[in-house]
Amino acid sequence: MPAARESLLDAAYTALARRPWSAVRMVDVAAAAGVSRQTLYNEFGSKEGLARALVRREADGYLAGVERALATHSDARERLTATAEWTAATAKDNALVRAMLTGCWSERLPSPTLSAVPSSSAVPAQRRADGPLPSPGDFVALVRDRAVAVLSGPGAHNKSDLADLARSCELTVRIALSCVAAPPGEGGVAELVRGALHRQPV
Repeated sequence: MPAARESLLDAAYTALARRPWSAVRMVDVAAAAGVSRQTLYNEFGSKEGLARALVRREADGYLAGVERALATHSDARERLTATAEWTAATAKDNALVRAMLTGCWSERLPSPTLSAVPSSSAVPAQRRADGPLPSPGDFVALVRDRAVAVLSGPGAHNKSDLADLARSCELTVRIALSCVAAPPGEGGVAELVRGALHRQPV
């Protein structure tokens, strides 16, 4: 029931924008999505299951945006700059993404454990959501590795070149995360990344 699942996640996200997670009621989420409360429980099992699924969806959406940013330019430095801009902008606009990237979960947000939880769900997407959720360090590695894979291309590279590229990609991610924690002034994240990468091998 993918359409109902997405509607329920949309409803939960909208509810979370209006009130703290502790005040979000399952019956209200179901009603906003136009499905029965039983359908909600069938999909997610519990409010914790709904929270895990919502966090997983926002994590997946952020990483899909990273993939798009890495495909936006032909120049490697501009691809990394676009990735950093996407990271900072998404974290600014999406409290769940900001919490996932920084590890700072406010009391308004759900804060599911990052480790896997036992799952008996018949719904494959929920079994995936019940698996381990990425930590801030995981996100750094995921974005770095995706950037390296895109920027290194299919050609042969020596280990030294790949190590340099990985350092440049990780530097970009860490600059973006610092901008999430302490937003930059004029010039923004792009200027910081371009300046840092100016002498970096990319």
